[in-house]
Amino acid sequence: MSTPQQASNPERRVDLDWVRILAFGLLIFYHVGMLYVSWGFHIKSEHRLTWLEPVMLLLNPWRLSLLFLVSGVASRIMLGKYRLAAFARARSVRLLVPLAFGMLVIVPPQSYLQIVESLGYPAGFADYYLQHYLSFSAQFCPSPCIVQPTWNHLWFVVYLWVYTLALAGVLLVWPAAADWIGKRLAVALTGRWLIVRPCILFAAWRLFLWPIFPSTHALFGDWYNHADYATSFLIGFLLAREGGVWSNIERQRWAALLLAAVCFTVFILIYAGLLPRSPMLRWLAGSAYGCYQWIAMVAVLGFARRHLTADGPVRRYLTDAIFPFYIVHQTAIIVIAHALRGSGLSAGSEAAVVVAGTALTCLVSYEIARRIGWLRPLFGLRMAPHSAGGIAQNQPA
Repeated sequence: MSTPQQASNPERRVDLDWVRILAFGLLIFYHVGMLYVSWGFHIKSEHRLTWLEPVMLLLNPWRLSLLFLVSGVASRIMLGKYRLAAFARARSVRLLVPLAFGMLVIVPPQSYLQIVESLGYPAGFADYYLQHYLSFSAQFCPSPCIVQPTWNHLWFVVYLWVYTLALAGVLLVWPAAADWIGKRLAVALTGRWLIVRPCILFAAWRLFLWPIFPSTHALFGDWYNHADYATSFLIGFLLAREGGVWSNIERQRWAALLLAAVCFTVFILIYAGLLPRSPMLRWLAGSAYGCYQWIAMVAVLGFARRHLTADGPVRRYLTDAIFPFYIVHQTAIIVIAHALRGSGLSAGSEAAVVVAGTALTCLVSYEIARRIGWLRPLFGLRMAPHSAGGIAQNQPA
């Protein structure tokens, strides 16, 4: 059932604010984890924690898709308050200004420390920045080559802007598209079809696109990620005003949680090589992965709608702060982790210092940015302080 708050003000999705806050918050822990697993990252810790990979795989399939879905909801609600041209302009400013600032100021230390650790670059940061970072070419090849300048973790902002502008183009040609398609999609997702039909779609992307187009976050040619993330964004956008679907998501939360556990178990058993390798099992793993993506999102959204409805100053503060946190967090992780290299700390102590230092850096950065007018748009904040009123008003991403 809906909470009284949600029922009285459907434009205010406190539950989705909390989902967005928690999903972005997980990025700090996830990217700290990337220091310790075998997967590629900009720099690596001297420690390896093999047990951490299954834990991160529990989150990896759905955490970013969920953020795109929530961003789709926010875009639809925001579009109800703006004309189409004003909506496109507002989203462009809120996304492209911090993207440009991030690429010029926030991201360069990541690339510098990557080439220092992987290739032993001997010169200082100023030399690297002036001589190489703005070269607009692929240089330094620890495999793959580093293309400079780069957006690194800010790829999410690029993709969201592209999807938003593409959607605005469709609505310019067909203004009624969102309502017309949304109502029909809501009918198609009644009852158990809520779980089944999108599950088939996400599984198809995993089976047919991922083997050909592995993840690059380079925008062009990244077709598996585009299928995955654009689908999530569109689902959120089209269903934002379909209250029956959200009620169904809440009703299906326990079934979704159980099915997500089954899908993840199947995937992880095959991924870990605990079952004999065969083409059929590869198909089963891909199907389980794709289904797990969607079903886990349903479970998270369903439980959030039921339980994450408390509003207050903490929610309002974090709703405003989480995008600046996102902009800063990965650079903080890499700088702190590099500084700790050779310190002799245990993996647990090192990770605790990185997490605490990153959280503090994000907090201090936000507190400075929100108090200085010209810094606010550089960190994705509105030009003037405002009262954070929920997902409809405050979501730049």
